[in-house]
Amino acid sequence: MTRKGARCIACDSHVPLEYVRDEGRAGRIEFQMMAVAAEGKRQRIYLTPDVEQLEAGSNAHPEWTPETDLPDQALGFRVQNYGMKRHADLFTARQLTTLSCLVDLMPVLHRRVMEDCAIARPQSTAAERASYADAIITYLALAISRLAMTGNSLVRWNPVGEKAQHAFGRQAISMLWDFAEVNFFGSATGSIEAAVELTAAPLESLGRGHQGLVQQHDARDVRLSGRTVIVTDPPYYDNVPYADLSDFFYVWLRPALRSVYPDLFATLLTPKAEELIADPFRHGSREASRAYFEGGFRDVFANFAALHDPDFPLPVFYAFKQTEETDDGDESDDENDVTSNVASTGWETMLEGLVSSGFSVRATWPIRTEMPSRLRGQSSNALASSVVLACRPRSKGAGSATRRQFLSELQRELPPALRALRHGNIAPVDLAQAAIGPGMAVFSRYDQVLESGGTPMSVRTALALINEAISQSLAENEGEMDADSRWALTWLDEYGFSEGPYGRAETLATAKVTSVAGLAQAGIVVSARGKVRLLRREELAESWNPATDVRRTVWEATHYLIRALEEGGEKSAAILLARLGDDGERARDLAYRLFVSCERRGWAQEAQAYNSVVMAWPELTKLAVETETNRPPSYTQDSLAL
Repeated sequence: MTRKGARCIACDSHVPLEYVRDEGRAGRIEFQMMAVAAEGKRQRIYLTPDVEQLEAGSNAHPEWTPETDLPDQALGFRVQNYGMKRHADLFTARQLTTLSCLVDLMPVLHRRVMEDCAIARPQSTAAERASYADAIITYLALAISRLAMTGNSLVRWNPVGEKAQHAFGRQAISMLWDFAEVNFFGSATGSIEAAVELTAAPLESLGRGHQGLVQQHDARDVRLSGRTVIVTDPPYYDNVPYADLSDFFYVWLRPALRSVYPDLFATLLTPKAEELIADPFRHGSREASRAYFEGGFRDVFANFAALHDPDFPLPVFYAFKQTEETDDGDESDDENDVTSNVASTGWETMLEGLVSSGFSVRATWPIRTEMPSRLRGQSSNALASSVVLACRPRSKGAGSATRRQFLSELQRELPPALRALRHGNIAPVDLAQAAIGPGMAVFSRYDQVLESGGTPMSVRTALALINEAISQSLAENEGEMDADSRWALTWLDEYGFSEGPYGRAETLATAKVTSVAGLAQAGIVVSARGKVRLLRREELAESWNPATDVRRTVWEATHYLIRALEEGGEKSAAILLARLGDDGERARDLAYRLFVSCERRGWAQEAQAYNSVVMAWPELTKLAVETETNRPPSYTQDSLAL
């Protein structure tokens, strides 16, 4: 099954995708158990299901199921195209039976807890016992949410860890053609035992004696008394359908906890009308959803400006990508099809709300928050960090600046800030996000920045100029590299790893003070039949000794490091790093530059390789030092006085 359709395993005929969808909408797509994963001796074993297992999987009959409908259309929802119209359609009959049974047990457990509490603490009042029972079943209901997350028909099987992966590797509900049905009564991922343990574990870290208060309120008009410090992680424009996704859990939480929290669970599904996201399905068009989102953000930050204590910074968490592509986001099959990055609408809108409400950005704190094991983070340029913007009210009478003044200050202040970020080993994929702080600090310190015609510069334009300045700053490091590496960088930008004409290669080589013959001698290109091509890292010579290479390049050092990391792990890469000397740091700088080039071309896998070597750098340098320390001394005839 692919995005273009299916292929019949019996006759090898192509089945159009629309036909598959029509069959799903007609209710003719069913489940078929293919295998059973069992425990062996220190390994999983996979068995063909027997008749008893097949019958057990198909003969369950739940007494009730959620009767709520999935949205007709929503951001991130694709399953409706295949006939899944209700929340109950996302689960097998066996899963529905177990989940509904556990929900039905909540009132019984509530009474049992109150009875046990009366025996254990006879001096307690009825209200205290009820409050304790409310807390217990609240946490048990959250455990049911975890069960629903790993007990549905959208759960992937992780072939590496050989375990089930919950349905929300992405913040979406998309079609899945083969799924893992977990054993609720086992002890592995997805079991009742694991769900309860994972729900209870955070409570051990909370401590005692501190009471918090949680309220649900619209941030646009919330009113708070006393000194107020606000910390916010705002919605990510059109990236996450929070309320629609919440319904997946709400349909189980509501029957379990409605008697405990009647006001919170008063509605059949979660409220949607006031949700501050740019959902074109909800607002009728992209233009209308954008206008709603932008207006809402201005109202939110204007309210924050009135509430927030100016003695403290306003931290704004954001893990939304700072650049977006002008195409539809799919990777191109043509590696020379370069897409231009522009400022992200999500970032633009969030920063517009901040700046227009009188806040200025003072600093950026990248915080490593995103799990690389999540589905979105695998084989992609997904962010590794959240970026915290530290904001304060802008000084009164800040005045205005011209475009030229803004660019001048940007060129003066951004390069040292980028050097500090790289010195702190910020991941290349996060660099553009982290650089927003020093870049927007320049823009937002003024009431407005004026274009040459006298009109105020937009945040979108400012972000584009900041991104351009980042690229220029990274390019300035090329001057510290050897001529062959500088040629390779320019060639990569023009031709990628595809062939290009020899004439253009020689002209470029002359400008970089090298030659195609020298590049071939260095082992980074192949030249034949009037064509020149960069070698991919897997094509480089099998063995390479930087100490004996008479034409050593930073380009080679970078790609051999990545290959050593991929094939031999951190220890292997560290041994090579220890032999590179000063070229090691230059290799890291080149990895930043190459990441930007690959990301612009949509080469996710290549970009991820450059990102990975930088992410591993602290451990590589640590191991490299240990390698040098443990290396036995070398002797020469002179040192031995021979």
